[in-house]
This record gives sequence, C-alpha cells and structure tokens, in this order.
Amino acid sequence: MDIISILSKELNISQGQVQNTVKLIDEGNTIPFIARYRKEVTGGLDDITLRRLYDRLSYLRSLLAKKEEVKRLIGEQGKLTKEIEEAIERAETITEVDDIYRPFRPKKRTRATIAKEKGLEPLANIIISQSYDEEIYKIAQGFVDSEKGILTIEDAISGALDIIAEEISDNADYRKFIRNITFREGIIITKSTKDETSPYEMYYDYKESVKSILPHRVLAINRGEREEFLSVKIEAPVEKILAYLEEKIIKRERDKEILQRAIKDSYQRLIEPSIEREIRNDLTEKAEEQAIRVFAENLRNLLMQPPVKGKVVLGFDPGFRTGCKVAVVDETGKLLDTATVYSTAPQNDIEGSKKIMKELIYKHNVDIISLGNGTASRESEVFISELIKEIKEESGKKLYYVVVSEAGASVYSASELASKEFPDINVSLRGAISIARRLQDPLAELVKIDPKSIGVGQYQHDVSQKRLDETLKGVVEDVVNNVGVDLNTASVSLLSYVSGINAAIAKNIVEYREQNGKFTDRRQLLKVKRLGEKAFEQCAGFLRIPESQNPLDNTAVHPESYEACERFLNILGLNIEDVKLRNLSNLEELVEKNGGVEEIAKKINCGVPTLVDIIKEIKKPGRDPREELPPPIFMSSVMEMEHLKSGMILMGTVRNVADFGVFVDIGVHQDGLIHKSELSNRFIKHPMEVVKVGDIVKVKVLDVDIKRKRIALSMKNIE
Repeated sequence: MDIISILSKELNISQGQVQNTVKLIDEGNTIPFIARYRKEVTGGLDDITLRRLYDRLSYLRSLLAKKEEVKRLIGEQGKLTKEIEEAIERAETITEVDDIYRPFRPKKRTRATIAKEKGLEPLANIIISQSYDEEIYKIAQGFVDSEKGILTIEDAISGALDIIAEEISDNADYRKFIRNITFREGIIITKSTKDETSPYEMYYDYKESVKSILPHRVLAINRGEREEFLSVKIEAPVEKILAYLEEKIIKRERDKEILQRAIKDSYQRLIEPSIEREIRNDLTEKAEEQAIRVFAENLRNLLMQPPVKGKVVLGFDPGFRTGCKVAVVDETGKLLDTATVYSTAPQNDIEGSKKIMKELIYKHNVDIISLGNGTASRESEVFISELIKEIKEESGKKLYYVVVSEAGASVYSASELASKEFPDINVSLRGAISIARRLQDPLAELVKIDPKSIGVGQYQHDVSQKRLDETLKGVVEDVVNNVGVDLNTASVSLLSYVSGINAAIAKNIVEYREQNGKFTDRRQLLKVKRLGEKAFEQCAGFLRIPESQNPLDNTAVHPESYEACERFLNILGLNIEDVKLRNLSNLEELVEKNGGVEEIAKKINCGVPTLVDIIKEIKKPGRDPREELPPPIFMSSVMEMEHLKSGMILMGTVRNVADFGVFVDIGVHQDGLIHKSELSNRFIKHPMEVVKVGDIVKVKVLDVDIKRKRIALSMKNIE
C-alpha cells in the first residue's frame, strides 16, 4: 500500500509535494507553519489542502495498521493464505478489511456454532460441495443423534443449513457485491410512528434513492428516528441479490431447493440487516463530514469578519424580566462602564432607560451600539432606533447600531475565563461586554468560546463531536495564524491557537508579559518558560509586536528570513528604517529595476514564494487581511416584519449557510431564507459557490408568512 501515491492521486498534487509535506508533519511542524513558511518545500499548498492531506494521511495509516493487525490475527490461526493476504492488500477501506476478517473473527454462540458443536459441519460440507449422489435426506439420516439434540432428519438439515448460511454471510466478495448494489439501487423508506405534528412531517411517508439522498436529509431522518417520530428502512433489490447468490453458489439443479433455503435465510437473517446498518452508517458518516465541512467554512468566514477599529462601543444584551444589560468599552476593548436598563416588558421603563443610555453615550462619546440578536432583540431594536433618533435631534450626534450574533455570549459569561477577566463584574453583565467586543474584533472575542456554541452549523449536535472539535479547532487555528496576533494584547485563549503554542505556554507568555512589561523583540519569547527553539520556530512569525524597534516584528516575515529581507532591501538601496517609515511606495518599481523577483531571490539565496510574501508584508507592516472584506451594515432605524412586501429589494448580511439554502439578516429580527434554487440563475451544487457567512447581499422579498415567522428571499433577477 503506497500511501504517497494514493494521496498524490486523491489530492491531484505531485508525489514530491506529498513526500515533503508528510516529512514536515512527521517532524512536528504545524499546518499553519507549513502553509505559511514552507511553501518552497510543499509547492505552495494552502492550509485547507494541507488539512485534507493530514486527515487522509491519518486514515490511510490507520488502514495500514488495521491490515497488519488482521494479517497477524489470521496468521495466528494458521489460516493466512496467499489469496487472503493479497485480498487484504487490495482493500481500500477499513470496512473491506473487516469483511475479509469476518470469517476468522471469534464468534459469539450463533445458530451455526451450535450446529457445529452438534457435529453437523461435515453434513454442511457435503451439501455445499454438491458432489453427493445419494439422496440428501438419506445422508442426513446418519447425523440424527438424540443425545446431541438432533431428533429428526429436518433437525440435521436445518443445522447444516445454518452453517452454510453463516459461511455465505461471511464471504467478503458476496458482501461487497450486495453492499454496492444496495447502495446503487436501494430506496430509503421512512414512515411516521406517531400521529402528531413534528419538524419531520415531510418524512412521514417518504421514499428516496440511497445513492442520491442529500446529506442534510440523512441527518434529519436520523434525528427523527432517534426521537421516535420515524421508522426507517432500506428497500434493497432482493430478487437481484438472491439471483446473484444462487448463480455463485448453486452448481446443479438437484441441489437448488435446499441451497435456496440457506441463501434466503443467510440474506434475510444475517446479510440484509448488517448491510443496511453499514450503508446507513456510511451515509451518516458522509453526511456528518458534509455538515462538519459546512460548519467549518461558516466558522472560517465568521472569524474573518472585519474588525470595527477605533470606535467606542456600547454592548446591549437584550432581555425581558431581568432587564437589558449594557456595557461600554473603549477603542481597545477596555471596559469603561456598565448598567442595566428596563426598556422591555414587564417594566417597560422606556424613559428611565433612555436617560441612563444617553448619560453613558454622552459621557463616553459612544460611536456604535452593538445589539445582541437573542431574546427581546426585536423590542430592543425599536427602543435603540428611537433613542438614536432623539440623540440626533438633541445634539446632532450621529450614532449607529449593528445587530450581532450573541451565540455563545452566555457560555462565555459563565466561563472560568470570564471570571478571571472580570472577577468583580456580575455574570449577566459579562455577556454585554462580549457583545460589544465581538463587533470590535470578532476573532479575538469568539476564540474565547467553544466553536460549537457560535451557532453557524447545521445538525451540529448530530455529528461526531470528537471529529467536529478537531475540525473546528483546525479552522480557528488557521484563521488566527492567517490574521496574526498582537503579542502584547492577546488573551491566553487567542495565544493558545497560535502555531506551536499550547494552553500552558500561552499562560506563561501572559505571565511573563505581566511581570516584565510589554515584549519589545520576538527573541524575548525564548525567555518564556517552556517555550523552546522548536516552539519559537513554529510561533514567531504569527506573533506581532507593534512596539518593537524592528518593524519586521510587526509583520508575518519570519525571524529566519530577517537576513534575507535585509539583503533584499540593500539590493534595492533601502534599509529597515524605510520599512519603519513606510517609505516603500515605489517598491515594485525598484524590484523590476533590479531584475525582478526571481533574479533577486537567487541573489539573496531565498525562495521565490518567501520573497513574494516578504514584499507583501514590508509594504504594509501590521496589515490585517480582514480589513480587505466589507464592514458590517450600520443601521440607524428599524423595520418591522409587517413592513415587508413581495418584490421589495433590500440589503442583508449572510448569517448562516446550510446545504439547502442561506439565512440572511435583513434587519427585521427574523432571518430570511434564500433557498438554494433562488441563489443564482445558473445551476449550483452548494450555496457556498455563491455566498459565504458575513457577505453583504442584495435580496428580493418573495413571500412573508408573519404567522409562521418565515421570510422567503431571492438573489435572482435583481437589477
């Protein structure tokens, strides 16, 4: 089994790229580090491809280990033939290896093992050999033995057929054929088990081909079955399967009837239930992978939302009975003030709430209100809209609000991390701080929350939680390292996602910073407890120090490339001071004058991809890739759902992307749904081909169902 060539073929990259990447992984390098700083070695593979390679490498190595284990186990029984060994080598999945091992696996007491204990295996061998001349019932007479519990000829034949049925069921080739034909031609049938309404009504009497059922339907059906609203069955092409088995097993007409009994019993009792289970497990696994992929991509795009910098923000966490929690943070996210207002039911103290809000807004010169989108958000939005209008009339001050997702804010509020950050602040007020900060810097704030609590997935509770955790952690890691982290302001949560840094080292970095003051040089990291040369190599390029005397410390240029960068600047007649003073407006022109990127790369003994990255970084030290994306929509007035009319054209923000469509916030509290078929005039396989979380899109209202709180939107044919 050549893992390198398999990965090369599957990922459509060269074997050299695979070999080099696997070597880097095995040497303990992280995916973000490899993606960013080893482009020459990998041929420029991006982090998404590298993660796919890593996942498949892990699976194929598990498969290889499984093959060796099965060969060992069969060998210990003295039954490992050349044919079996070759079949194991040819197997492409762990399921296929399991099929080959099935006949050799130690069995619990089955009807077949009981029959063998009674001495009926020779009779089974005679029947399956189909080489006997005497009437089978006469042969069976010789196996009747009352002491063994074989009282009649039929008892003997039934026991022998039980042995044959199990042998048929254990045949790897038969199982592979049956699994494939059931997948190709089988039908999933679901029926209701309760006479009541539920979210699963479309599946109460439902049929769909196994091979074409969509992943989100698989997960919906599974959940409906788990909650006991649905019964689920796969209807296989039984006649074709039985005909195939008969053709393979029955060699002469006279044995047909007796062997048909064994074949039918084997299929109905042993093969069909396990194949159905395997296919449903396979469908579920693929559906889970798709759900995890969608969640991961949504999370990536959410974390990449542009920060709203240089603004004083008031976070507003809406509520009813216990009031709305308010927190003001300065431009750096530092807490300035908190309050509780009762602008909603049951108190409805609108005037008193406006008074408190105005005092805070004027006192701290608030620029934007960040409103959480949870309970009482609708009522709070009306209140804030009126407040903004009054403030403009009173003082001319322009104030805006933005509705932000508050998913996970309550999780953060009650966390140990929040207790350490704000030990003297009430739990309920911490949510408002999080809502304010996640507008200022979504990434820095959202990394404090378990990614599963951020609310951009589909069927996230129905998938393998271990696999989901691994994937989402990888996404956060990639985004954090892509954006870069300010070493002097980053929290332990943010630092722990940096390449090469674990939670313990992140804690040590913050402790070092508190004891020694701000970092002024990347090399100071080596003074941090437990942060050695390898960890430094992995993390240094992703950590920024705006206060450093060396401007390269505030870029993604790795310290290992500082000398190359200086040689590059010298060739152009520049130096580090020019980078510090941002005196590089004619950089491309100077590069071309000195022979171009490839020529200079040779002169300074540097790879072309690395030099391209160096040029990009020194042109704009401290560059934040998120700032190139469109900012959130700032609003100053509110619109009711009742105001919506078919044909209206509105701007909205994509909040979530699922397999079946896209949820868009159009400023009426209830997100509208653009079904996949309404996203584009061309055929698309998945909504992500058109939009992603955070996109600002123009939509047309198709239908408004106020009673069911549903808004149907379209992006097609909008002028």
